[in-house]
Amino acid sequence: MATGPQPFPTVPPPLAPERPVAWPRRTVRTLSNGLRIVLVESHTIPRISIELIFRSGNAAALHIRPGLAEITAAVVRTGTASRTGPQIEEWLRRMGAELSTSAGADSTAIALSGLAEFAEGLLELADDLARNASFPPEEFERERRQMLEELRIQRTTPAFLAAERLRRVLFGAHPYGIAAPAESDVAAYRREELEQFYREHYVAGDAVLLAVGDFSTDRLLEFIEQRFGAWPAQQPPGLPSAQPPECRGRRVYLVDLPGAVQAQLLVGNRAITRPHPDWLRLAVANAIYGGAFHSRLVMNLREQKGYTYSPRSSVHALREHGYLAIGAAVRNEVVAASLAEIFCEVDRLRALPVAEEELTEIQQYLCGVFALGLATQEGLLNQLATVYLHDLPEEYLETYRERVRAVRRDDVLAAARRYFDSPNMQIVLVGDRTAVAEPAALFGEVEFYDAQGNRTE
Repeated sequence: MATGPQPFPTVPPPLAPERPVAWPRRTVRTLSNGLRIVLVESHTIPRISIELIFRSGNAAALHIRPGLAEITAAVVRTGTASRTGPQIEEWLRRMGAELSTSAGADSTAIALSGLAEFAEGLLELADDLARNASFPPEEFERERRQMLEELRIQRTTPAFLAAERLRRVLFGAHPYGIAAPAESDVAAYRREELEQFYREHYVAGDAVLLAVGDFSTDRLLEFIEQRFGAWPAQQPPGLPSAQPPECRGRRVYLVDLPGAVQAQLLVGNRAITRPHPDWLRLAVANAIYGGAFHSRLVMNLREQKGYTYSPRSSVHALREHGYLAIGAAVRNEVVAASLAEIFCEVDRLRALPVAEEELTEIQQYLCGVFALGLATQEGLLNQLATVYLHDLPEEYLETYRERVRAVRRDDVLAAARRYFDSPNMQIVLVGDRTAVAEPAALFGEVEFYDAQGNRTE
């Protein structure tokens, strides 16, 4: 009987059966002032995660100044009418709790997590920050200086510059066209402007309060109704929004970074938002193309050609519009070859039905990633935030895997042809103009910009 080492199997073992998801109890209420409440009991660990989200972000702040929602969120956590910043930090340390505030294009969030026994205290702090922030002048100045430094660093970062330029190209005068403020905007911020945005947009009628954790729903809901029901029934102001431009034909936008030894490529077009009936069909098509590590784009540019380490495609769902983006960082000498392969894979996805085996693998991948995302309180909270910020059906999460598995080959082909708009994709290139302008011109008329976003000749 042989006792030597056995050879490794050449065929990978089959995937284990998909595990069912045990959905915890969910309670949804809307208070008389318009505040939406979503509570999910999860008794696996004695903790609670809370997120108070307002449906207003940098896009809604543009009429005051670009990027204002972001700095407002940063300063909100530094003090209230009854608590100084150091007092808040000391309270968090004693409770073993964490606090973060953030803002994006469409939303602003106050997030807290800690031991479940301090749930009411955490909710009281969220209420205090959302209604009674004091905007200490010294904290405002500190956050403004930090934001300026971060922006200066970002303007040396190819990925940031590419994303900023693509947003400007795809959305133009629409608020989504401004992905980041200019240094002059940040230098001109005034504390009174932060207070204006806070008064207008941190309001009950524009908010959803989510909590996941080890609590009694009935008891916590009673406390929330008493505390947050006292908010006035206020809505944010309605703001006009310009229509994005129609992008016809491929065009290249080159952001010059003198001396760069590689180039950042970003190719994209406008797409759809999450409530659209085609969203999951597009999500599956995108995962096949470049949204998974074993996708076609990765196999081509990384594994076969060795042009780049981590090419990627993604679908960004903003509230009013969505967009598709395909990105890669490549050596200067393979810019033209990389763009050619990017478009080759786009056109292949649009021309031929995906193989059944490839579709099944991607469906299993998406279902597995989804299940992993529900494994923690924070992951479940993020999924719920997506549902309620985008006004998706109540059963969206519970039916997600079933609907992913229902996508068929002809659905993928139709989504690729409709939303991978190959003839009209816009191309952003960030790199040394002297090295990459010539290959860039092979793909369309070229416009030149500097790192500050100014057009050059």
